[in-house]
Amino acid sequence: MTTVQVFHYEAFSSVAGQGNPAGVMLDADFLTDAQMQEIAAAVGFNETTFICRSEEADVKLRYFTPGNEMDLCGHATMASLYALHTRGRLDRTEALIETKAGLLPVQLRYGADGGGESLFMRMRQADPVFVPFEGDRERLLALMGLSVDDLDDRYPIVYGSTGVWTLLIPIRKLEAFSRMTPDNAAFPDVLTQQPRASLHPFCMETVDPAARMHARHFSSPFSGMVEDPSTGTATGVMGAYALTYMEPEAARGEFMVEQGIEMGRSGRIRVEAARTDEGGMDIRVSGQAVFVGELEIELD
Repeated sequence: MTTVQVFHYEAFSSVAGQGNPAGVMLDADFLTDAQMQEIAAAVGFNETTFICRSEEADVKLRYFTPGNEMDLCGHATMASLYALHTRGRLDRTEALIETKAGLLPVQLRYGADGGGESLFMRMRQADPVFVPFEGDRERLLALMGLSVDDLDDRYPIVYGSTGVWTLLIPIRKLEAFSRMTPDNAAFPDVLTQQPRASLHPFCMETVDPAARMHARHFSSPFSGMVEDPSTGTATGVMGAYALTYMEPEAARGEFMVEQGIEMGRSGRIRVEAARTDEGGMDIRVSGQAVFVGELEIELD
């Protein structure tokens, strides 16, 4: 048996117990893909990041859920950047990370937070892509324990990706979120265009007046998880969604999304979306992180 050390961080909050948990393993080049998957399953968080050397960027990040590898993960990136900086592995304010979603620039800065100074991480995501949902809306809403009456028909249901596919579902009222009960195992039967996508319902009513949107994130059954407390990649897609479907004339937008409240957590994710001269969009998400503890995982 071999014992490896994994650090436990939480992202999109500076308070332990309120953010999204992520495992972070440093110097992971010696591990095989199967060992990375084994470690992620043993850790049990929505994502565990394995930090490796890169020939193209400052570091290479690989992201594993308990069930499979992901191309990109926002909260695990935030946790990894925080770990690298606070452990003296990344002392610059700008860096480049290698992911399976491409080479992505990131920034680190200190800013005011409740009267103190906190470290904020900011990452660029891949160019957004949208595909209209062509499935059964009634069956889709039933997957979350809702009905089509809960839909906000002002906006479309679409698959979106800035590195990972999720289905964005506009909901009319905040109270509907407390009624949601996901049937994750049945997701692929309804999401025939993107069977491995997650569900990301959102609405324009919020608990925090400083937030523009409220959201939950129900994981694909292939991930081995049920719900994500705060989701950076899906929030990046929401920024692009806002410019595409809500404010098609706007050049840019910036706002905060609240997520995790129904899980007893209180994540906050800031997203920036700006149209580029080439006709695309520049999508960036930012937030904080906090160190929680250390885990020792035994490998066969």
